[in-house]
Amino acid sequence: METINSFFNWLNGIVWGVPMIVLILGTGLYLQVRLGFMPLFKIIYGFRMIWKSRTPGATAEGEITPYAALMTALSATIGTGNIAGVATAIAVGGPGALFWMWVTAFVGMATKYAEVVVAVKYREVDDRGEHAGGPMYAIRNGLGRHWHWLGTAFALFGGFAGFGIGNMVQANGIASAMENAFGLSTWITGAILTVLTGLVVLGGIKRIGAVAERVVPTMAIFYMVCVVVVLVMFAGEIPAAFATIFSDAFTGTAATGGFLGATIIMAIQRGVARGIFSNEAGLGTAGIAQAAGSTSNPVFSGVIGMMGTFIDTIIVCTLTGLAIMVTGVWSSGETGAVLTSTAFEAAMPGIGSYLLAISLALFAFTTILGWAYYSEKCWEFLVGTISEKPFRILWTIAVFFGATLSLDFAWLVADTLNALMAIPNLISLLLLSPIVIKLTRDYFAPGGEGGN
Repeated sequence: METINSFFNWLNGIVWGVPMIVLILGTGLYLQVRLGFMPLFKIIYGFRMIWKSRTPGATAEGEITPYAALMTALSATIGTGNIAGVATAIAVGGPGALFWMWVTAFVGMATKYAEVVVAVKYREVDDRGEHAGGPMYAIRNGLGRHWHWLGTAFALFGGFAGFGIGNMVQANGIASAMENAFGLSTWITGAILTVLTGLVVLGGIKRIGAVAERVVPTMAIFYMVCVVVVLVMFAGEIPAAFATIFSDAFTGTAATGGFLGATIIMAIQRGVARGIFSNEAGLGTAGIAQAAGSTSNPVFSGVIGMMGTFIDTIIVCTLTGLAIMVTGVWSSGETGAVLTSTAFEAAMPGIGSYLLAISLALFAFTTILGWAYYSEKCWEFLVGTISEKPFRILWTIAVFFGATLSLDFAWLVADTLNALMAIPNLISLLLLSPIVIKLTRDYFAPGGEGGN
């Protein structure tokens, strides 16, 4: 077992190392340039389209509204990475890591946009009459049968990674948070989560989408209000926090208090890695959700999909990072969710840790729902719709075991598989980029749907 563990530690260091970061950022930057930086210029337009997408057009095809599809994607991305991931990035890489998370997000918006465009462009209708899409279908239908193996590789990585990163690890995080904050036994939390997960997941994408479009905005607003309270309490420290973030992004951080100090390389690596982990730009997952959205044009879905990266990282992650910075706890020696909890407690003594625990539980639970759909579509691609019911039952049962077992090794394997998903996805995006560029130009051209 020790040998296997060492192997996955070695492999994880490679797949989340500098080459992968360069590949993800390089692909995003290439797409941004080819798109004429459209994702950055169309942020306001993107928010307008999100509002418009709550009601699909008469000619649109899909199972849920694009808005519900976005909420489903956000349910998977707004998770522990926004709370624990940001804290870890700052604790290890220094305040400058937050700046590199922003860079990852702005570059990643182009990646996320392209992922959704090709996912919707090459989606299929399965034998139940439902739309199915994502990198595996884009590879098969866009690149041809000679590339089918690449789509299979993505589906395998995603199908197995989901049970770890999107299921058991999330359930474990919820159980730990509830036990630490409220003294609730992990098996009780596990049982409650199992029932709630089953009630939603067994209903498929329509029920997941319906729950996501109600719960995700509510939980995000709840969390942001809590963070705003922290920022108001320490408002005088906000300018200094921004100054530190920008300066440390290019100079590194000297050791202070319990903080060991960080180099520029550490800031970049931690910021980029945690940014990718949080918003999933480059992993291809958002396209799976948006492929179920009712739309008549892939670009319309792409614009909505890319906004998930902006919301997740530029808004939610930034708020978390600022809360940690302005309270001064970033150099305390703590890390992960404990560090964010310490920041909340500094502003709201006696209740801050409870509010953080509730936020963490909501974030992680919705991640379980979003990833349930991602993994289900991966298995459907591999073995057909016959996998639907067995998968949903197995997914629901896995939640209980995730909440009650030690998952260090499961986390390691899932994290590795999660990174491996990016490789076939990024290859397909580069090869299909001419299609993305053409569709985008046609859409925003005078007389086009987005050019009016």
